[in-house]
Amino acid sequence: MSAQLDQVLAQAANDPDVMETQEWLDALEAVIENEGPERAHYLVERMIDLARRRGSHIPFSPTTAYVNTIPADLGENSPGNLEYEERLRSWMRWNAMAMVVKANRADGDLGGHISSFASLANMLGTGFNHFWHAPTEDHGGDLIYIQGHSSPGVYARAFLEGRLSEEQLINFRREVDGKGLSSYPHPKLMPDFWQFPTVSMGLGPLMAIYQARFLKYLQAREVAKTDNRKVWVFCGDGEMDEVESMGAIGVAGREQLDNLVMVVNCNLQRLDGPVRGNGKIIQELEGEFRGAGWNVVKVIWGSNWDPLLAKDKEGILQRVMMETLDGEYQNYKAKDGAYVRKHFFGKHPKLLEMVSRMSDDDLWHLLRGGHDPHKVYASFKVAQEHKGQPTVLLVKTVKGYGMGKSGEARNTAHQTKKLDDEAVREMRDRFALPIADDQLADVPFYKPADDAPEIKYLHERRKALGGYLPQRRVKSDEKLVVPELATFKAVLDATAEGREISTTQAYVRFLTILLRDASLGKRVVPILVDESRTFGMEGLFRQIGIYNHQGQLYEPVDKDQVSYYREDKAGQILQEGINEAGAMASWIAAATSYSTNDRIMVPFYTFYSMFGLQRIGDLAWAAGDMRARGFLLGGTAGRTTLNGEGLQHEDGHSHIMASTIPNCVPYDPTFAHEVAVILHDGLRRMVTNQEDVFYYITLMNENYAQPGLKAGQEENILKGLYLLQEGQKKAKQRVQLMGSGTILREVIAAADLLNDDWGIAADIWSAPSFTLLARDGQDVERWNMLNPTAKKPRVAHITQSLQGTSGPIVVATDYMRTFAEQVRAFIPKDRSYKVLGTDGFGRSDSRAKLREFFEVNRYFVTVAALKTLADEGAIEQSVVADAIKKYGIDPNKANPVTQ
Repeated sequence: MSAQLDQVLAQAANDPDVMETQEWLDALEAVIENEGPERAHYLVERMIDLARRRGSHIPFSPTTAYVNTIPADLGENSPGNLEYEERLRSWMRWNAMAMVVKANRADGDLGGHISSFASLANMLGTGFNHFWHAPTEDHGGDLIYIQGHSSPGVYARAFLEGRLSEEQLINFRREVDGKGLSSYPHPKLMPDFWQFPTVSMGLGPLMAIYQARFLKYLQAREVAKTDNRKVWVFCGDGEMDEVESMGAIGVAGREQLDNLVMVVNCNLQRLDGPVRGNGKIIQELEGEFRGAGWNVVKVIWGSNWDPLLAKDKEGILQRVMMETLDGEYQNYKAKDGAYVRKHFFGKHPKLLEMVSRMSDDDLWHLLRGGHDPHKVYASFKVAQEHKGQPTVLLVKTVKGYGMGKSGEARNTAHQTKKLDDEAVREMRDRFALPIADDQLADVPFYKPADDAPEIKYLHERRKALGGYLPQRRVKSDEKLVVPELATFKAVLDATAEGREISTTQAYVRFLTILLRDASLGKRVVPILVDESRTFGMEGLFRQIGIYNHQGQLYEPVDKDQVSYYREDKAGQILQEGINEAGAMASWIAAATSYSTNDRIMVPFYTFYSMFGLQRIGDLAWAAGDMRARGFLLGGTAGRTTLNGEGLQHEDGHSHIMASTIPNCVPYDPTFAHEVAVILHDGLRRMVTNQEDVFYYITLMNENYAQPGLKAGQEENILKGLYLLQEGQKKAKQRVQLMGSGTILREVIAAADLLNDDWGIAADIWSAPSFTLLARDGQDVERWNMLNPTAKKPRVAHITQSLQGTSGPIVVATDYMRTFAEQVRAFIPKDRSYKVLGTDGFGRSDSRAKLREFFEVNRYFVTVAALKTLADEGAIEQSVVADAIKKYGIDPNKANPVTQ
C-alpha cells in the first residue's frame, strides 16, 4: 500500500467520498505542475469565493504551513562567494563579541549586547553584500533601520572596511572623550554614520512605515525621484509586542508600500525568556501581517532540512513542526543533537526512522532559515522585486548563534556580555579564528591584511552598490531662499479697530503666504490629524490638496463648498486621521529629508496641544536624536484656553516636556507678530543655516486684538523676553508683570486694575519662552563658573532686562508653575519673584471660570502683586485684604492642585 493511499485511508473516517476528494487533489496537483502555483492559488480562491457566495461557511485561515514560503526548487541561490562571506561573518561575530567583552572587562557597568547580532549576521551580511545601495547620482540610496541591539556587529563590519579604527572599537560605549562609539544607532552622536535611531524599541518599525510612504509622497509631488529606493527595517520578534511596532501595519498595506521591507528576526527570545513559549510567534505574526495586506515570506528552515521535507510524503514532519512550541524549539538549540533526536524526531517513530542514518552532530547542524545564506538571499530577492504590497520576512534564527554554552538559545543570552576565557575559546573554535591560545585572554580584535581576498571582496561588493553603509548626509547640498520677514506683513501688523484674531489664525495666514513662495512653497509639508477644521485650516484642502496615492475615486459630499475635501495623487497635505504617533512619524520623515533625500522639506505638524508631546514624547526625543528640522504646532494650548473640553484636553505641561529635549526650541507666543517672528526665525535657522533644531510653538484659539510688531522687538522676542508696555513714570509704587500665551492678556488687564484701583504702576513684559531664558541663564552661569578671572562676567538676558527696573516681579502663565520657575535663579538679586500657574487637572468650563479656578486671572495677578509689595513693606497687608474682598475672591477656596 502506498504512503499516499495510506494517508487517504487515514482521513476516510471524516471524508464521505474519498475518491472524489482524491480526484480534486490530483487535479490541483496537475495545475501546480503544469501552470504553476499562482494559477492554482487563483483557482482555489475562486472556488472559495463561490462557495461563500452560495452560503457555505468557510472559516478564514490567516496562516500557512510552518515551512518556508519559497519552495526549495524556486528559491534563487546566493550569487556571492559563500566561503568569503562565511569567514567575514565569523570575523564580524568575533569582533562584535570582543568589543563588548573588552569594554566590560575594563568597566563592568558599560553593558552591551552580543546575541542579537549573532543571530542577525547572515541577514545583515546578505543585505550589505547584495542588496542595499548607497546614495549615488543614479540611486538615492536605500534606507536601513538596523535593529538597535545589533550595533556592535555593524561596527565590526565598518572596522573590517577600514571605516572605524581599533581605538574606536576599544572605546565602545565610551564617547565622552570623543574617541568612542555610541551604544545604539544614534545619529545625534554619530551624525555621519547612523541613518536612524531604532531604540526605544518599536519606534523603528513605525518610523520606517511612514518613511516609505514619504518616499512615495516625494515621487508623486515630483520633488525627488524615489521609485528605485527601498526602506528596510530590522526588528526582533519580541519587539513586535510594542504597540508602535504593529500599530501602523494597516497603513502600509492600505498605501501599497511596495518600497518597504520589514525583517523580523524571529530568534524566539525576548530579553527575559521566550517570546511565545506556549505558542508560535511566526504563525501569529503571519496572520496579523497577512490580514493587514502584506506579502508575507517565512524563512524557517535551512537548506539541509529540504531533503527531509522532500521525504515527508505523509506530512508527519510538517505536522510535528507545526505542533512543536517555540519554548521547545528554544530548548533544542540550547542542548545537543542527541536531545533533538529524542525530543523532536522522537515524537513519531517514522521521523526517527527518517533520520536514522544521520549522526547526532548532523541533527545539531540542521540550520534555521536565517542562518542559511541561500534561503536568506532568496527571500531578500523576492522582497526586492515584489510589487503592490509591503513585504515582511519572518526569519527564524537562534539567539546568540555561535556563543555556545555561554548564551546560545538561552534565556540569559540578551544580558550576556562578560564571557569567561573558556567561552571565548569556544567561540574562537566555533568560527575558526586564527588567534593563538596565549592571546585569548586579551580577546583581541581580528582584522586580516587589506589585500586579503575576503577584505577585497568586502570592498568590491560595496563598490558595486555605490559605497558604504550605513552612512548619513549631515547637510543638504540644496540652497533654498527664505522670504524676508516683511513678506508676512499681514501677520506682523496690528489688527484693524474692532478686528480680533487668534494666534492660530495668525499661524494659518503665515503658512498660506509661505505656500505661495516660489522657493519654499513646494517644500512645505502640512501634517494634520483630523483637526483641520478645529484650527481653521480647511481652506488648504482645495488650495493644495490632501495626498492620497490613489487620488480621489469618489465625489466628496461637500464638493459644492469652497473648502471641499479634495484628495489628490500629488496632494501636499498629509492627513493622518486620528493618529498622533503616525503623524509624528510622518513629520520625522519630512524633518530629516535633508539627510535621507538631499531635499530640504519644511514640515508643520499641527495638533491638539494636549495630544502632542504628552502622547508622542518618545518620538519627539527620537526626532532630537535624528537631528530633525521642522515645526510642531500645539494648538488650543494652555490649561484654560479650551472652552468646555475638560481634563483630558487641557494642556498645562507640554512646555515642561519640550524643555527636556535639548535641540527643541519652544515658544508660547501671545500675539500674531510674535508668531510670525518666531516662525521666520525657524525658517532662517533650519533652511538657510541648516541648523539641527526643531521648534515647538503653542497656539491658542482665543480671539483678541493684535498690537502689531514695533521696530526693534524682533531680537528680544527670539531671546524669550521683551518689554511690551511701560507703566506710568511717576507712580509711587511699581511692579513688573510678566506672562506668556493668552494669560499675558490677563496680566495686561491686571496692570489696569493696579493702576486704576490702587495707584500702582506696572511694566508689562511678554515672555514668549521661559525655557530659552532658562537655557540662556544656565549657559551664562556655566561660562562664569569656568572663567572666574574674566574681566567682565556675562549676564543672562532676563537678568539684564530686569536690572534697570524696580518693584517685585509677578509672572502668570497657562502652564504649571515649573514653567516660569525655570528662571528664578536669574532674577536680579534682592528682587521678589512670584509665579502663578495652572498646576492640577483640567476641567470643563468657560475660560473665565477656569482662570478663576486656577487662580491665574487678572484679579489673582493683582492680588499677587499687592501681596508681594506688602511683604516687602511697600504697602500695608490690609490693602491686600481689601483687594481680595473687592474682587470677590474666596480666601477659603480649595487649592486647585488638590481638586
